Amino acid sequence: MPKRSEEMLMDLWISLLLVWITCVPRVSATPIVGPSKSTQTGGSAAVASGLGEGQRLLSRAKRGWVWNQMFVLEEFSGPDPILVGRLHTDLDVGGKNIKYVLAGEGAGTIFAINELTGDIHAMKRLDREEKAEYTLTAQVVNADTDEPLEPPSEFIIKVQDINDNPPQFIEGPYRASVPEMSAVGAPVTRVTATDADDPVYGNSAKLVYSILEGQPYFSVDPNSATIKIALHGMDREMREEYLVVIQAKDMGGHMGGLSGTTTVTVTLTDINDNPPKFSKSLYEFVIPEDLPIGKMGGKVKANDRDIGDNAKSTYSIIEGDEQGTFEIVTDAQTQEGILRVKKPLDFESKRAYTLKVEASNVRPEPSSSGPFKDTATVKIVVEDSDEPPFFSKPVYLLEVNENAPINTVVGTVTARDPDSSGSQVRYFIDRHTDLERQFNINVDDGKITLAKPLDRETDMWHNITVTATEVRNHSQISRAIVAIRVMDINDNAPEFATEYEAFLCENGKPGQVIQTVSAVDKDDPIQGHYFDYRLVPEMLNNPNFTIKNNQDNSISVLAKHDTFRRQKQEMYFLPIIVTDNGNPPMSSTNTLTIRVCGCSKEGIVQSCNVEAYVLPIGLSMGALIAILACIILLLVIVVLFVTLRRHKNEPLIIKDDEDVRENIIRYDDEGGGEEDTEAFDIATLQNPDGINGYLPRKDIKPDLQFMPRAGQHSGPNGVDVDEFINVRLHEADNDPTAPPYDSIQIYGYEGRGSIAGSLSSLETASSDSDQNYDYLREWGPRFRRLGELYSVGESDRET
Repeated sequence: MPKRSEEMLMDLWISLLLVWITCVPRVSATPIVGPSKSTQTGGSAAVASGLGEGQRLLSRAKRGWVWNQMFVLEEFSGPDPILVGRLHTDLDVGGKNIKYVLAGEGAGTIFAINELTGDIHAMKRLDREEKAEYTLTAQVVNADTDEPLEPPSEFIIKVQDINDNPPQFIEGPYRASVPEMSAVGAPVTRVTATDADDPVYGNSAKLVYSILEGQPYFSVDPNSATIKIALHGMDREMREEYLVVIQAKDMGGHMGGLSGTTTVTVTLTDINDNPPKFSKSLYEFVIPEDLPIGKMGGKVKANDRDIGDNAKSTYSIIEGDEQGTFEIVTDAQTQEGILRVKKPLDFESKRAYTLKVEASNVRPEPSSSGPFKDTATVKIVVEDSDEPPFFSKPVYLLEVNENAPINTVVGTVTARDPDSSGSQVRYFIDRHTDLERQFNINVDDGKITLAKPLDRETDMWHNITVTATEVRNHSQISRAIVAIRVMDINDNAPEFATEYEAFLCENGKPGQVIQTVSAVDKDDPIQGHYFDYRLVPEMLNNPNFTIKNNQDNSISVLAKHDTFRRQKQEMYFLPIIVTDNGNPPMSSTNTLTIRVCGCSKEGIVQSCNVEAYVLPIGLSMGALIAILACIILLLVIVVLFVTLRRHKNEPLIIKDDEDVRENIIRYDDEGGGEEDTEAFDIATLQNPDGINGYLPRKDIKPDLQFMPRAGQHSGPNGVDVDEFINVRLHEADNDPTAPPYDSIQIYGYEGRGSIAGSLSSLETASSDSDQNYDYLREWGPRFRRLGELYSVGESDRET
């Protein structure tokens, strides 16, 4: 351990010993080991407190603790545990079986107690900055049974501070700023250091500040740590930034104290203490005379050592430009003065200019003295250029009547070459501005003539561009705008302002205004429009309508009577002549359509159709159509129902008088009879060959045109019936006049040697009910109907 620490520990122990000697009771047989400073609490035996001379001894109650606050030095790191203090009770007298028990903060880990002697030792190195005091509880118990012999008592062990923490600048390093040229003693900033040691005990936490680096420019207050200006006239333009090192030392700054340092970067802020200064006193520029207006002709620059807004300057021309030919503006980025042409230059009239230009600060510093401006001379030489022709006017305004004939001179434009050489000029019309080629121009003298007829009502204005070009240099072109106004003449008749359709109420009164009519005229006379209205001569004595002049270029159409009826006449046409006041006057006939309508009592039009008049009140045409449609639909349904009922009541069996198949006979009796023999020619089967092979038909009307086909010949006698039937079947199939069942015959002749037996039902042994006619359907579509008829006949007999 350093020598200084040993001396401090020695002083501390001496102080503790003196306190112990002073506070221990002189009559007590058991001294207190360790430091003691404060009160004593009771114990089980009477213990006397230390008293002054002449005072009597006081007896205490039962409790006999010798009790004091205990202290332990922090950061003690000896080879053995450090003795903090000793506990003692009056019960601890010869041979008593007792022991001391310690509990509370750090008991058993940081602090340990000797159970027999009551000595308390610190087992670890303590740091007051981590924990300044510990609260513990002591108690005397029976060593064998651990039964408490006395109630527990609480005491405190305080960790005594030593100077083991240096000052620290928590917020460092610092940055500060101060305006340049500040007065001596002006505060810059304040720094703060902290010390973790106990500020109450000793001077361990008493700090003193000093400056280690930054003289002679700055100083620091030793107690408040305020940094101040120490040097007069600190100029930012000479040096802008300074580094200051500040030290904080504890122990009041005495030797042996601990210290800490921090840095403070001080920046001098700018003030406007420097005027602008031109880099040279004379500037020379050569500017061509055709430089466009607003273009740059040169640059000047005034430098300012200040920065930011303090370095901004404005430029102005103070001499030499009485005509205002030039202007100078400030470039916001470079702070240069831009010299621009404000009016056209003319080499022929003035060839040189001498200007005086001034640069001044935008915001001078109020506290600064002296002018914050500078001046320079600018000489400008105008250079000759080949200039384009110059029109006498930039815009020409011409007028022409709309009825002017072709080749009429509208006006003249003039241009000249401003150069000293004086080249001739040619004139042209820019056809992009005259797409319809309404005008022509003389290339030599600039006369504009009319190329096509004009109509003011179509185009009132024609704006064309005329170019002038030097003959010697065609690239030199200038332009002028020519506005041509077409003057009006009275060439349009007035007409109705709109297609009027008036409505007249049947219940209107005589003199009622039917319609107010006004007119428009495409012409535009100087004195304004005035229209005269009148009825056509044929209608001057119109019995139905008349007109009234409203004295405002409009008329009112009036009804003469109240007997208008839609049934009599639904629509009236009233021709009206409208005449203007032009020279010569123009007129037109316009027809007003007047419809007669049904109106309410208030005069509101309700219906203007004749058909609507005959309808019942409150029933519209749409409702009437819907009613008629419903009636027609009901009639159709009734007709369909009756037709279906009639078809349903008809029998499925065809009656005899309606049957066209006379060859189909139903027999109600047995045996032949005359009907059987007369219905058929039995000889046909008995003589299959017939008469020349042609068998006449009896079931249809004979067709005289029908003859047997050529090439068909009957066979010789003895032909088989089967072949005969096939021939007749073929003829029936190809005969367009025969019904589909004409080939069915009832034969009483079986032919010669037929194996099939008789085909007639007359000679069959079975009755009709035993027959099955389903096989007829298999013979083809021509026999299907026959099978159905036989089936129906059989059903009739059963019913």
